[in-house]
Amino acid sequence: MKMVKSLLLGSAAGLVAVTTGQAADLPVKAKPVEYVKVCSLYGAGFYYMPGTDLCLKIGGWVRGEAGWGFNGSLTNGPFNGNAGGRTVSNLVFRARGYITADAREQTAYGTARGYIAVGVNTTDIGLNTAANTFSANRAFVQFAGITAGLSQSFYDYYSVPAVAYSGYYPASDTGDPGWFVIGYTAQLGNGLSATLSMETRRTTQIVDASGFTPGGTISTGSAAGTGSIVPGGFTTAVPGITANNGAYGGQQIGDIVGNIRLDQAWGGAQIMAALHEDNASYYSTAIGAGPVQGVNLSGSATSIGVGHPGDKWGWAAGAGLRINTPFIGEGDYFQAQGNYTQGALRYIFFTPNFNWGKVDGSNAAFGILSDCVYGGIPGAGGGTVTGCNLTTAYGFNASFEHHWSPAWQTSVFGGWDAVRYNAQANAELCSAAGFGAGQGSAAVATPGCNMNWSTWFIGTRTQWNVSKTFYMGIEGIYSDMKSASTGTPVLGGFNGCGTSGSGQPGCGLGNAFLTEDHSSAWTIRFRAHKDFLP
Repeated sequence: MKMVKSLLLGSAAGLVAVTTGQAADLPVKAKPVEYVKVCSLYGAGFYYMPGTDLCLKIGGWVRGEAGWGFNGSLTNGPFNGNAGGRTVSNLVFRARGYITADAREQTAYGTARGYIAVGVNTTDIGLNTAANTFSANRAFVQFAGITAGLSQSFYDYYSVPAVAYSGYYPASDTGDPGWFVIGYTAQLGNGLSATLSMETRRTTQIVDASGFTPGGTISTGSAAGTGSIVPGGFTTAVPGITANNGAYGGQQIGDIVGNIRLDQAWGGAQIMAALHEDNASYYSTAIGAGPVQGVNLSGSATSIGVGHPGDKWGWAAGAGLRINTPFIGEGDYFQAQGNYTQGALRYIFFTPNFNWGKVDGSNAAFGILSDCVYGGIPGAGGGTVTGCNLTTAYGFNASFEHHWSPAWQTSVFGGWDAVRYNAQANAELCSAAGFGAGQGSAAVATPGCNMNWSTWFIGTRTQWNVSKTFYMGIEGIYSDMKSASTGTPVLGGFNGCGTSGSGQPGCGLGNAFLTEDHSSAWTIRFRAHKDFLP
């Protein structure tokens, strides 16, 4: 009996052991895998982030470029204080590349969107380092009609990069570097919208003409010295700021920008305007001393913050038009924009944003870019101080693009722009350059000294679309600048340069000692571009 019991218990134990081992070998059921799903709400390239309702698109692009005739900078172009001679880099290379991220989700109040673009941007003549190549031109949020962050100015309509590779000619377009905005857009139906925006103010410079010693030179450089009218600015540049700060006071209010826009199947149109605060810093205490805080109208330095011109409101207004012309070719269109401004010149001269200058042998052409001009020394001996004389500028851009086939397209583009100073501002600028006398309201220009100037350009670009995401192209531009005038053909003859007309090197722009009525330039540019996503 004991033997039977032992056999039964042993068999049971064996069965349990076998069963346990078999159970341990059975596969465990895997957890559900969350596959990445396509998000079709916002177009191609979007995917749902696993476990969320957020749609994300990662994209970007990369390009390589080379240009000739750009005076060392594909951004600033041939009138960037070009002093001619063997020091000018006519051949320039550039590499650019951006990674973009676009995140969107639906809320009870509409789509919430965040967008960022970061990468590298170079202009290379052999001196670039990793420290100066980082670039970020987009970082904004959009929600319920609101756009806030680094986006594009709502003043813009005409698109420069849509038809050209170069952007060194005058236009209002901020699309390439981006611009800081906080705006609201109301959709009014049938393609009609209206936007009101507060934006970082667009500044060129404000000139205190009395801060420059009469008898100075008209010369090149990145910052002004006493007695210099300098392509690049009347004042030391602020690090990291490409716009000249001139004698501007601090930003107290941004530019107020508004537009009314229509988008239709036939094309579109827009009217736009901007208000811009011109708030100069202070008057100078002495000729050539520059603006100084703490000067009152008696010349004493005991009162703070009273010795400055009154603030003025500059403004800009424009109109843009686009007409699609599929009856000529599929994808063909015409676009144009005209602008007029007083005291807000960067709505026309967004890039390049500095005084213009170029040397052709011994001849020089120049043009001063300033939102307003003031001067005079408070107290005896300086003449009566003046307020801010707003500068007038106006211009026009137009282009037409034709598609020969899906693989080939050609654009033709051009424009004309002018800068005009009133009589008082002209007299102060001429006196500062040594072609006149007196300060402030007592300034008198030498007969024939005229600081008004203008420029026009025409160009064409042909592009081969190798695929939907890869293209190569070439562009050529001819530019002409009608120079400001000193009233005499001679730039030298003052400030230690010897007798008038001596032509000694260093008397003017580079080795130039004579002014010229017109200066021209050719630029040629090649580009290869690849998108990561269409």
